[in-house]
Amino acid sequence: MSNDNLSATTELIVRDFDLEPQEESLTEEELLRLLSDVVAEMIERRLEFLLSLMYRLDVDEKKVHFALSPLSEEPANIALAKLILERQKQRAFTKQYYKQEDLGDLEGLEL
Repeated sequence: MSNDNLSATTELIVRDFDLEPQEESLTEEELLRLLSDVVAEMIERRLEFLLSLMYRLDVDEKKVHFALSPLSEEPANIALAKLILERQKQRAFTKQYYKQEDLGDLEGLEL
């Protein structure tokens, strides 16, 4: 993942999960570890909120259910964190890809 995309992904995750902004750049592995810790706490204390957040982030519902099922090979917090990270990477890429150019000064433009 490029540094720009990783930075944008980190910003999205920090905002969506109401985390403290990171002073240093995180690697993708560090971000996944941080996110999996947050998700583990949410599973224990705020599962309904976590599921609502997954819906708002547009994480595939079938994948969420599988991650929470006993059939998942990974612990639920790690599986969900990976799904969130992947979705946020897609969102960051889309935002950068379709980013509008600066329109400059709009003074004098009649509406």
